[in-house]
Amino acid sequence: MSETVGKKKGLGRGLSHLFGEAEAAYRAPGEIGDGAAIPPSSGRTLPVTYLQPGQFQPRRHFDEAALDELAQSIKTHGLLQPILVRPLGSDSYEIIAGERRWRAAQKAALHEVPVIIQSLTDTQSLEIALVENLQRQDLTALEEADGYQRLIEEFGHSHVALGELVGKSRSHVANMLRLLALPDSVKAMMQSGQLSAGHARALLTAPEPEALAVMVVARGLSVRETERLAGQAKAAPQAKAKTPGGAKHADLISLERDMTERLGLKVTIASQGAAGALTIAYKSLDQLDDILEKLSRK
Repeated sequence: MSETVGKKKGLGRGLSHLFGEAEAAYRAPGEIGDGAAIPPSSGRTLPVTYLQPGQFQPRRHFDEAALDELAQSIKTHGLLQPILVRPLGSDSYEIIAGERRWRAAQKAALHEVPVIIQSLTDTQSLEIALVENLQRQDLTALEEADGYQRLIEEFGHSHVALGELVGKSRSHVANMLRLLALPDSVKAMMQSGQLSAGHARALLTAPEPEALAVMVVARGLSVRETERLAGQAKAAPQAKAKTPGGAKHADLISLERDMTERLGLKVTIASQGAAGALTIAYKSLDQLDDILEKLSRK
């Protein structure tokens, strides 16, 4: 994986190239294009019963109304894009990309579906499943974060490698992974659509994110309003801990909050007259790298 993102790094020549070659093989199964590594048998049809959901599918929820709409389209126009699968055994194939189409095809009462058969490793299967959904913007923030976490835990990808793989910045990957640290009740609100990823990011550094999340949903607060609420919640314990003579100035608290939001990391300012100290807390080397990169920019 030495090429840049612009050169389709991570999945070799990229997911779109994989599908492009495979679709060509499906249209003309007796021909091999320029240097194509896909055998003629890659483009064919299989009974829907031969296919099974992929273990690396990052999507947790399939909207039934959307599936019904897709099924109706398939009834009218057919299944236009093949489903990418890998062989498991005799008459058994695992879906790598296209599970939503497979489900809709069954609703449309299709007996067979067009497929592209590829021999893929577990790493490739998870990468393709994740990237395909990200490129189609089909994943929720938590599903995206879970996919990144699986690539880290199961295959040892770093934040940098993940960013290059999916065409995202390293800081984006790090910020998405931080969402997994939220309490389960807050993540459930995200998954149900009650809270957006923006709301969740605002709650990350709050002292009591669960209580604040309930308040945000009950009041129907915007992301900006949630950020202000979380900032007030963070400032309150600091104010209580100070003696009347040594209370931190409101401008310093506001500045700490603004810098924390900008950097995505906890910022503390200790002032003693005209002098003082600014502290940026980080929890990993990747976060430290992000800080150094931002400080080195002109």
